[in-house]
Amino acid sequence: MSLLIVDRLSKNYAKSVKALENVSFRVDKGECIGIVGESGCGKSTLARVILGLESYKEGRVIFKEQPVAPKKRTFLRQYRKDVQMIFQDTTSTLNPKLPVWKSILEPLDNFKEISPAFLSAEGLSRKEIAEELLEMVGLEKQMVDRYPGELSGGQKQRVSITRALSIEPSLLVCDEPTASLDVTVQVQILRLLKELQKKTNMTILFISHDLRAVTFLCEKIIVLRNGSIVDQFDLAELYHKQRHPYTKALIQAASIE
Repeated sequence: MSLLIVDRLSKNYAKSVKALENVSFRVDKGECIGIVGESGCGKSTLARVILGLESYKEGRVIFKEQPVAPKKRTFLRQYRKDVQMIFQDTTSTLNPKLPVWKSILEPLDNFKEISPAFLSAEGLSRKEIAEELLEMVGLEKQMVDRYPGELSGGQKQRVSITRALSIEPSLLVCDEPTASLDVTVQVQILRLLKELQKKTNMTILFISHDLRAVTFLCEKIIVLRNGSIVDQFDLAELYHKQRHPYTKALIQAASIE
């Protein structure tokens, strides 16, 4: 049974501007699926629709056998618990006026009934819980008292990952999470996501313009162009002759032949 189903989804911003057209795919529990395409192909719009941040009129988005209904607040509260997102721009997700430990604990404060299976929180103070979560993503626990402005780009992204994972979501949506980082830090973040995915068996939808990043992390790949899926395949089929010409162009541009 699929965790997430996107079925014939279309999204228009104006009559002449079609952001998504007849997009269909499934994500099973524990899978890591990459959605790749150039800037403006509809990747971020797709992410926002899946997250319930944007409405849609054509097609269906179904999560755990329930339709995603962006305008229903009671539904969205539960959905926010199950589906978390890591953004490209960490400055928009971390409050510069809050120390790191308070930012990390915001999701857990919003969902007090949650006790993540990977966290031994019994008897710990709130700050100690934040320290354990930081160590899970490879950061020193002493960083809990720092502010976002005192962190590097890679450190801020790790804190953002910590926040997203703190409530043990069923689905983690990553929208260009490494695009603003230098190459060395990109590799570190990708390795971290891969390790966490294996450790927690979480489901990841990884959205990127970088085919190298997608092929490193994901076992299935969806290629999006001008709002439509032009190719969809398992990683092992990357070099098959039947790949779409656009996929072949992305492979050549990424120099992974």
